[in-house]
Amino acid sequence: MRHHWGWIITMLVATTGVAAESSAPEPAKAPIAIALHGGAGTLERANLGAEEEAAIRAALAAALDAGHAVLSSGGTALDAVTASVAVLEDSPHFNAGKGAVFNAEGRNELDASIMDGASQRAGAVAGVSRIANPIRLARAVMEQSAHVMLIGAGAEQFAQEKGFEFVPPDYFHTPHRWQQYLDQKARAEAQAGAVPAPANYFGTVGAVALDAAGHLAAATSTGGMVMKRYGRVGDSPIIGAGTWADAQCAVSSTGWGEYFIRMALAHEICARVRLTGQSLAQAADAVVIEELPALGGNGGVIAVDAHGNVHLPFNTSGMYRASIDAAGNRNIAIFRE
Repeated sequence: MRHHWGWIITMLVATTGVAAESSAPEPAKAPIAIALHGGAGTLERANLGAEEEAAIRAALAAALDAGHAVLSSGGTALDAVTASVAVLEDSPHFNAGKGAVFNAEGRNELDASIMDGASQRAGAVAGVSRIANPIRLARAVMEQSAHVMLIGAGAEQFAQEKGFEFVPPDYFHTPHRWQQYLDQKARAEAQAGAVPAPANYFGTVGAVALDAAGHLAAATSTGGMVMKRYGRVGDSPIIGAGTWADAQCAVSSTGWGEYFIRMALAHEICARVRLTGQSLAQAADAVVIEELPALGGNGGVIAVDAHGNVHLPFNTSGMYRASIDAAGNRNIAIFRE
C-alpha cells in the first residue's frame, strides 16, 4: 500500500506540474529609499505663486526620479545622491549651482560635499565660482585625490586637471537672485551693515539614499548666504555638519549653517541612531525640533536609515522636500502639509 500511494503522488506531481520547491516564497527584495531637499526657511503660500510652485514641485520630482531610477536599476546610493543633487543644481529655483545667491561683492561662491556611508570616504569643495555642478567636483575630490576638502582657486585648479568644464560667471546670473542681492544690499546699507534675519539666508539642496546593497550616502550643495562676506563658509561642505553618512544613517542639512557647524548636526543625529538605539525619527526630532532652536538656529534635515525609513523634520515654516521610502510611498511637499 505504501508503494501504491507513492505512485499516485508521483503521478499527481507529473500531471499538474507542481513540484515541492514551487511553494517556497520568493526572497524579499532589499529595500531602497531616497529623500531630497531644496532648502528650508520662511516659505509662505501667500508669497509663492501657483506657476512658481508648480515649477518647483516639477524640479523636485525630476530630481527624485533621477535618483530613484539609479536605485531601482541596482545602482549605488552614491550614484543616486549625485544624480539627484546635480538635477537640483541645474535648476534656477534653488540656491545651488544655477540658482546660487550672490555674495557681498555680487559674485557666486559655491560649496558642496558628499559622503559614502559604506566606506566612510568623503569629499568637499568650498568657494568655487566656475563649476556648474559642485557636487560632481566634491565627488572627484573624494575619489581622485588624497584630500577631503579643497577650496577656491585650488579646488578649481584640481577641477581643471581632472577635465571639468568651466562655465562663465553669467551662467549663475538669474534675475530673481540678482534682485534678491540688490534688495539685501540696500537693506544692509540702510541698516549700517546689520545682518538680515537668518530666515532670508536659507537655501541649500541635498539628497540621502539607501541602495539595494544596504549602503547609505548623503550629498549637499549650496550657494551659501545672500550678501555673505569675508569668504564665509557654512555647514554644507563640512562633513559632520551639513553632510554625514555611515552604516546606519545618512543626513543632509539645510538652515543657518553656523549653528549646524557648532552642533556637528548631521553627525549628531546619526551618532544617536548608532550609539543610543534611538530611531531615526527620535534622533532627528530631538536635534532639529528641540535642540537646534534652543541654541538659536533654524532649519531642517532629510534623513534615511539602513531599513529604508525616511524622516524629514524642520523647524521653519517650510522646506522644499521629496522622498520615496522603502515601501514605495512617494511624497513631494513644500509647506507643513
